[in-house]
Amino acid sequence: MLTRRNMLFRIGRTLLTGGLLAALGWRATAETYEIMHTDAEWKHLLNPTQYVILRQEGTERPYSSPLDHEKRVGTFSCAGCDLPAYSSKTKFDSGTGWPSFWQPLPNAIVTRTDSTLGMNRTEVHCRRCGGHLGHVFDDGPKPTGLRYCMNGAVLKFTPEI
Repeated sequence: MLTRRNMLFRIGRTLLTGGLLAALGWRATAETYEIMHTDAEWKHLLNPTQYVILRQEGTERPYSSPLDHEKRVGTFSCAGCDLPAYSSKTKFDSGTGWPSFWQPLPNAIVTRTDSTLGMNRTEVHCRRCGGHLGHVFDDGPKPTGLRYCMNGAVLKFTPEI
């Protein structure tokens, strides 16, 4: 049973990691993806941080992910479904405290408009499971000029052998 105290704790925790609407459990649409689970199944499959970010559109603290400093050659995949999303060949140091890339792998992501926090941003989701990965901005390096600012907690890195 969700007590008032537990509910306030969950709302506060989610607000600290991102999104008033996520804290209230609101989602604009009900999409269908290749990989779908119930909320209880996602909670079992993911750690608490991954759950808040992937399923409630939260955000990790900047500079908290070791993947921000990952320099090896390899692939960054969605922690929710293991879909390869980014290559280390497109990773760069944006100085923002989150792993950043100038391009996703083909057919890896979907985007939509996020108008929370009083501004319009482009939200990035995993194409296969719908998990929230981060946002994309138009202040990145050439050749795309884009900065895919991702939450490292919801990425898995696999080094190239």
